[in-house]
Amino acid sequence: MIYLDYNATTPIDKQVADAMIRFIYGNYGNPSSSHALGAGAKKAVDQARQQVANLLNCLPEEVIFTSGGSESNNTVIKGVAYTYKNKGNHIITSRTEHPAILNPCKYLERLGYEITYLPVDEYGMVSVAELEKLITDKTMLVTIMHSNNETGTLQPIKKISEICQKHNILFHTDASQSVGKVPVDIKELGVDFLTVAGHKLYAPKGIGALFIRKGISIEPLIHGAGHESGRRAGTENIIFDVALGKACEIAIDALKSDNVKLLTDYFYAGLKEKFSDKIRLNGHPKERLPNTLNISFIGYNGHEILNGLGDVAASTGSAYHSGLTTISPVLKAMGVPDEVGRGAVRFSLGRYTTKDEIDAVIEKLSRIIEKNG
Repeated sequence: MIYLDYNATTPIDKQVADAMIRFIYGNYGNPSSSHALGAGAKKAVDQARQQVANLLNCLPEEVIFTSGGSESNNTVIKGVAYTYKNKGNHIITSRTEHPAILNPCKYLERLGYEITYLPVDEYGMVSVAELEKLITDKTMLVTIMHSNNETGTLQPIKKISEICQKHNILFHTDASQSVGKVPVDIKELGVDFLTVAGHKLYAPKGIGALFIRKGISIEPLIHGAGHESGRRAGTENIIFDVALGKACEIAIDALKSDNVKLLTDYFYAGLKEKFSDKIRLNGHPKERLPNTLNISFIGYNGHEILNGLGDVAASTGSAYHSGLTTISPVLKAMGVPDEVGRGAVRFSLGRYTTKDEIDAVIEKLSRIIEKNG
């Protein structure tokens, strides 16, 4: 299997797995217990929290552990809606957000909240000027993703945060796809909330984190005992907390390398050389994740291309039912024509991708295009 679907999920890094082992076979105490086993478990969770904070450049007490990106997103959106309902009932998001943002917003719409879905341009980028025009005296939250999971487009988060600060509005960004791929610095971005998904940066599925700026209090999504300083109930998942902490520690060093970007650039150059006017890059040509290529093979069907690739793992954002293909809502929002969007395939590279694998995929694609050309 040639794995080019790192935006869907990543394999667990061996160093991360090794860190987990100690807490699978030992150190099984409850961090809330006062005995030695509990103290050892608490120390491990505290260390993991510090490792996440180091990667994000924030305070450890501003980090809470969650079950993943979806829980983090729901915690912010619903928590702000419930806590600040006396201020207003208006939330601004974008049309190209992940369902873990869009569906909580749709849920709140059913409860009477007003949601504005900001349009994007041909590259999937939101307009900061348009965002500011949509702000009202009832706007309580803006939530715009840091990078798009399908196209890799990076949003102008710092500029958006400046607008939100000017209008005294809380700002959340879903950085699930960004953390570990590009620098994500809380102090630089200026956000109030930020979502981390562990399985996107070589930790297991089922663990995530949420940055909540110090001084901000929101209603918890999960009520119970006073875990995570009263912000998220449930006995700490020590094994996975440790895993996420180790993954964040590794990411700090991994960000110093541009190997993935160089390999992605090599892949794109090879595709352009082979297929020239038969392909189109979807997403911003420069402001993008260094590992992501969303390529439309014009006149072809993305699902059929994937089937032809056989042992290559990649993805399409389109839906395929009864022989009909409906293009991705993200590409639709970008104004990509149906005949172009139907041929879209997302290739997302990672830490373990090799040049030989990229060469093999280009060769496989050549045979598919020639056969169906």
